[in-house]
Amino acid sequence: MQDSLKTQDWTLEIHPKTSLFNLNLQDVWRYRDLLVLFVRRDFVAVYKQTVLGPLWFVIQPIFTALVQLFVFTNIAELSTDGIPPMVFYLAGNVMWQYFSGCLTLTSNTFRNNASIFGKVYFPRLITPLSLILSQMLKFVIQFVLFFCVWLYFFFDTSADAVALNPNWAIALVPVLVLIMAGLALGVGMIISALTTKYRDFTFLLSFAVQLLMYGTVVIYPLSSAPEQYRNFILANPMTPLIETFRYAFTGAGSFSWLYLGYSFAFMLVMLAIGVVTFNKVEKTFMDTV
Repeated sequence: MQDSLKTQDWTLEIHPKTSLFNLNLQDVWRYRDLLVLFVRRDFVAVYKQTVLGPLWFVIQPIFTALVQLFVFTNIAELSTDGIPPMVFYLAGNVMWQYFSGCLTLTSNTFRNNASIFGKVYFPRLITPLSLILSQMLKFVIQFVLFFCVWLYFFFDTSADAVALNPNWAIALVPVLVLIMAGLALGVGMIISALTTKYRDFTFLLSFAVQLLMYGTVVIYPLSSAPEQYRNFILANPMTPLIETFRYAFTGAGSFSWLYLGYSFAFMLVMLAIGVVTFNKVEKTFMDTV
């Protein structure tokens, strides 16, 4: 019996990982069909039994921007750097909701997929990658919404219209999205690994994301931040990304290669730590989840 098994041709051999840096990226590519299936599942399942369906992708940023416009512009009278408030808030919300959505979903990878992980083999890295890609589809829809609103104000010829000055930095938008995706993926995998033993991180993340938004330039421009706090705000790697995004489409705000490079370097560090941590925990997480 053993001799017959040895002579058979196997299509797949599963070997135990011997190193933290053994990422099995070839397996991720081999299972790309499963990745596409997971992306479709994550994108469709969220609003499958809702009345409005994918329209929620559009409703959410619009209503959020309207509430922010009423509270922070009309009541608190916060500056928007001369940008039309609706464009200002939509730009921040579209960027922030992509990052926060990716981070929140990725951080629950092990807990939400424990039943699947315990029954069948596939590269575990596919699961967080599918969440990043499915959220990117949502980002594209919301970006189209932002672009339509931006076009309205760009071609507005009324007397009180504010001129928008798009520039070459628009070409950096794909880079900004990739940095956000890598940052959310890295930090999310670190938190996901920690929550297998310490469930406190699940509760911590739920309100930490909300608090972190106020430490990012989502509802106010960097120029209006007090000088003594500006360095702390710039230490948030999301700040240069949102500022660059606004600068690209409006010409207002700030742009710096130095701070953008800082966000990119921060993303690389978090992504490296996250992948290694994820790779380590996935071997034993079934004993603790």
